[in-house]
Amino acid sequence: MGVRKKPELLCPAGDMERLRMAVLYGADAVYLAGESFGMRSFAGNFSREELPRAVEFAHSRGVRVHVTVNTMPRCGEIDRLPEWLEFLDDAGVDALITADLGTFTLAGRYAPRCQRHVSTQVSVANHVSARAWYELGAKRVILARELSLEEIQEIRAKTPEELELEAFVHGAMCVSYSGRCLLSNYMTGRDSNRGACAQPCRYQYYLMEEKRPGEYFPVFEDEAGTYIMNSRDMCMIDHLDDLMDAGLSSLKIEGRAKSAYYAAIVTGAYRHVLDDVFAGHPADPVWRDEVEKVSHRHYATGFYYGPPGQYYENARYIREWQVVALVTECAPDGTAALTLRNKFCVGDTLEAVGPDMKPFAFQVEAIEDEAGLPVTEPKTPQMVLRMKLPQPVPAWSILRIARDLSAKS
Repeated sequence: MGVRKKPELLCPAGDMERLRMAVLYGADAVYLAGESFGMRSFAGNFSREELPRAVEFAHSRGVRVHVTVNTMPRCGEIDRLPEWLEFLDDAGVDALITADLGTFTLAGRYAPRCQRHVSTQVSVANHVSARAWYELGAKRVILARELSLEEIQEIRAKTPEELELEAFVHGAMCVSYSGRCLLSNYMTGRDSNRGACAQPCRYQYYLMEEKRPGEYFPVFEDEAGTYIMNSRDMCMIDHLDDLMDAGLSSLKIEGRAKSAYYAAIVTGAYRHVLDDVFAGHPADPVWRDEVEKVSHRHYATGFYYGPPGQYYENARYIREWQVVALVTECAPDGTAALTLRNKFCVGDTLEAVGPDMKPFAFQVEAIEDEAGLPVTEPKTPQMVLRMKLPQPVPAWSILRIARDLSAKS
């Protein structure tokens, strides 16, 4: 296969704050959407005014920007697409992620400076399909999530070296094949293939008999509930060596609809482990621990090592840590300016984690408000605070507390 190359780390950016976190915590590239034609219409996304600023911010730090144009547009919608593609081209976007062949064709015509990447929605699952997209002009294909490592290796071996292969390595999994689902359409009228999935696969269902309206009967597989559409989250942080050996060009973290904290922590964890593994060093276990400190379902390795099988435990989110403050600036002596996100108080034990910085724990000894007055338990969101930390930290570092917010039923 030749010399092994370090793959790109591609991270989600649902809005400007999440983009900033992904960039500062180590992304090589970010993917985001404008207000139209993206598959995550509830992620926040970027207005026409924000998107060029996002590109400028990312490029100033050497980070590429990929924009999703991966819905399945109808006739009236696709007529508006050329103007949007020209706007993205002019904004300096590096790549467009497309799923519809018509969109892909228009992107080549109206955004000639942008690379064209083929979305996982297309379900590229074999080398013939991958090569066909390459011959049509694709620079990259984002592989179907249902592939094993062996299948990815075969696709890599049987496609041109110039064709880049991308795959998801972390985040939510869809119960449907490569996200091709109509359940949301039928149940809520929200089209999952046009960016508005209501995730009905995550609902808790009951049975109602036709002649007994209002009487709800639980649907049991066992005494704990039903799991007919249950799925775990993917986590491949322990297997980055295998992913590199498979010949992937880009490792993609799912999560444009997730928090800025998620974008920062998961990006930072994968950044450090990827760098260590590529350099031939053992990964520091502190970074593996980090992915346990974001909101997530139980982890699994997707389809990389074979079908994951049915999961028979609760699939509600595990939330055991909460962000309490964000560091906006910090002096060399550790005196930090903070903005409050959730309440905490003097005497609490917090953890600090920041860009290119290992997390460390400390006990809060004193807090001051913006006027320099002592505060025991600040509670007003976004209020400015000052606090002495045990060591200086970079701006955009996060302070968090162990606080179990997991759903209990």
